[in-house]
Amino acid sequence: MSPVDDAQTPSRPVRRFPAWVFGDGTEPDARFTLANERTFLAWVRTSLALLAGGVALEALDLPIERHLRLTAALVLVTAGVLAPVAAWVGWARTERAMRRGEPLPAPAGFGPLVVAVVVAGVLVLVGLVLA
Repeated sequence: MSPVDDAQTPSRPVRRFPAWVFGDGTEPDARFTLANERTFLAWVRTSLALLAGGVALEALDLPIERHLRLTAALVLVTAGVLAPVAAWVGWARTERAMRRGEPLPAPAGFGPLVVAVVVAGVLVLVGLVLA
């Protein structure tokens, strides 16, 4: 018997992490689970872009007022660090709802990230005017 066949044997349950997400309910259609994972990965890519933007803003020594440039860079880096956390929480909430057959939860936690990007953009624009 191949390892794949052995893992799908009902007498031997497959342990998946995190148990609090996968521990209850039934397995949803794989298409929905994969779509949920793609959304999570899109937020991780967004996080990387925010981090890169914050680092680039400070590293490139652009003609922007120094304190505003640093503040905007810190706002972007902080948003880049928080985005994957919010994405993971959203992924887990959605996966649990699908497994339980409940309505999907409303997106939550991404509003502050949008505000952070807008604030960083305003700081950069103001810094350009003051420079």
